[in-house]
Amino acid sequence: MPERIDFPALLTGHTVVIEMINSGEAGLPVLTQLLRVAQPALGATGMAFVEFGPTGGRVIAATGAAAWALGRPLAVDDPDTVCLLNGPRVRNVLVGRLNGKLAGELAGSDLRWMVVSRAEIGGHTVGSLHALYPGDDEPDAERQGVVAYLASCVAHMYGDQSGLPVHGDGPVVAALADGLAVVDRDGHVRLWNPAAAQVTGRPVEQALSRPLPFPLPPSGQVRDHRMPDGRWLRITSGELPGPGTLRVVTFRDITDQQRRDHDRELFVAVTSHELRTPVTVIKGYADTLTDHWDSLTEVDRRQAARVIGQRANELARLVDRLLSSAAEAGPGDDPPTPFDLGEALRSAVLDLPTELRRRLVLRLPADLPKALGHRPSLATVLTELTTNAGKYSPVESPIEITASVDGQLVAFRVSDRGIGIRPEHVERAFDRFWQGESGDRRGYPGAGLGLYLVRRIVEQQNGWVSLRPRTDGGTVAEVRLPRG
Repeated sequence: MPERIDFPALLTGHTVVIEMINSGEAGLPVLTQLLRVAQPALGATGMAFVEFGPTGGRVIAATGAAAWALGRPLAVDDPDTVCLLNGPRVRNVLVGRLNGKLAGELAGSDLRWMVVSRAEIGGHTVGSLHALYPGDDEPDAERQGVVAYLASCVAHMYGDQSGLPVHGDGPVVAALADGLAVVDRDGHVRLWNPAAAQVTGRPVEQALSRPLPFPLPPSGQVRDHRMPDGRWLRITSGELPGPGTLRVVTFRDITDQQRRDHDRELFVAVTSHELRTPVTVIKGYADTLTDHWDSLTEVDRRQAARVIGQRANELARLVDRLLSSAAEAGPGDDPPTPFDLGEALRSAVLDLPTELRRRLVLRLPADLPKALGHRPSLATVLTELTTNAGKYSPVESPIEITASVDGQLVAFRVSDRGIGIRPEHVERAFDRFWQGESGDRRGYPGAGLGLYLVRRIVEQQNGWVSLRPRTDGGTVAEVRLPRG
């Protein structure tokens, strides 16, 4: 590693990050840019940030030699997770001394050291920042200090709640209590508790003796109000007994509830449309065959029967996805077993629709090692990923399926040349019923279940799946599984 940190490059790059924030960007794009700036300045081989929630962690940003881990979950009871959440806030960790699954995945790499610093708010850990180094030289205290500083910068981003946490069950959201304020007869704040500052992002010194940052509902009534940053608050108010005219106001963040309500409405609307389309086509062709059988040619009859069969298959597949989503289905309780990944991918391709199969380009190495998992479920995973790629790319453009081995992992990728994916959407795309922006929903039909099911299936096999923009345009979906 370099003897000195490149502080001029670090400051210049950090200025760019701050300018991104000032221009309105937030969340994953800013976090990823911060890692890209820090890696060369620190002389690190790779950088990664793990976001922690009540159920564990997930790598949501990664660069350089750590890019392979993007999307990887960390179980809450994994020894590596326990190690990261305890002990000094910033420290050096020998990769060889890790005891969990991560250690096995890193085995055989040149990475020897990690500088790790937790990002904390009010004693709550929101994530951990990692700088990876090869060689035997232990990173010095100066590098520890910079990594700790950068982790504090990330924690500040979480405190602003602008695009972070990525997952709705993040620890900051879970830890918030109801905000409480007391206002006088003029509507000016007389009391502002710490939770109020957290919920609204307005510190005490900016709140006292000023009007509330949201409408005050009549006494005894409840009002839902959308804040300028897009979050929703549920606000109640009541009269305080005693002399003077004081009112107590309580409020809490209901953004997740609003999102769930929106998702339910969207699910009903989209699913109704998706079911209605094949049913309408099937009924139309069936009526044509019934009413005009004698006047139709043999070719017309066969074509009608073919369309009915295709649409019935689409309908059956949509129903299966809905049932799987409702049942939280996965590979089941069968233990993972080694299987030939290359052969399984080639076999799954044969079951794809003809129009989609014609666009596929397979580049699978002959010596691809076996994967450890549930072979039958691979067909579902590949079907969803290729269907998604086909939906968001030009009809005649190729869809590439490639595979490789990386240490203790074996991976395959589905790459398209379509509209691509925005960095801030790479995680939300795996949410149930999520379909991107409203314009995308109008132009690209679907119930928003495919990627949700893929992530559940893959993670139940101790693997993980991630999305990223393709360098030359389009999207790359990558699935990583343990080697068999």
